Amino acid sequence: MESGLNFIDLILKASLLVQLVMLTLVGMSIASWAIIFQRKGIIGRAVIDAREFEKKFWSGMDLSKLYGELSTKVTQATGLEAMFIAGFKEFARHKKSSTPSAGMVIEGTHRSMRVALSREVEKLESGLSFLATVGSISPYIGLFGTVWGIMNAFIALGEVKQATLQMVAPGIAEALIATAMGLFAAIPAVIAYNRFAKNVEVAETQYVNFMEEFSNILHRQAANTAEAK
Repeated sequence: MESGLNFIDLILKASLLVQLVMLTLVGMSIASWAIIFQRKGIIGRAVIDAREFEKKFWSGMDLSKLYGELSTKVTQATGLEAMFIAGFKEFARHKKSSTPSAGMVIEGTHRSMRVALSREVEKLESGLSFLATVGSISPYIGLFGTVWGIMNAFIALGEVKQATLQMVAPGIAEALIATAMGLFAAIPAVIAYNRFAKNVEVAETQYVNFMEEFSNILHRQAANTAEAK
């Protein structure tokens, strides 16, 4: 037994405002899925690159040689590489000057790496605010379409003398589709946001730990240089 209500027909016969709500939710859903796939690749790549760089960094390779190798790369350095380059570049600049103490050298390098850290975290967090927005407002947009559709259905129902369920059912059904679309847009966005936010937090912790360890290494080198002078 086939139902008299067709999903596509309900959307096409819906009021203009409800159709605009549905179109908005579809657009938000498509945009959020595009960001989800993009962020998944970027954040996943950042985690892998960080692990590979840490292996190279702790392999005992000379820091000057590592800096030269990274500086001549065609692609722009990101993640820990960008932080290392920023820190070592500042360290080398202070080392060549007549800086009075190792503390001032490390203060400058630490500041440079902190700026690089902020930039890298900002790159990883790009788009997450949109996912949070979609996750928070999509159900309300869908609910607005539902309320409007049900209101129109009952207004039309009040204009007839003999009301039947068959007369009001299409209007209520098309209105409920808006709520379903709102949930369809919101749920993946919320799940993705929570997952990516956690991954970015883990990556940021890894970056901060590296920054502190690298600062300690540079501090020892600066102290040894100062004593040698």
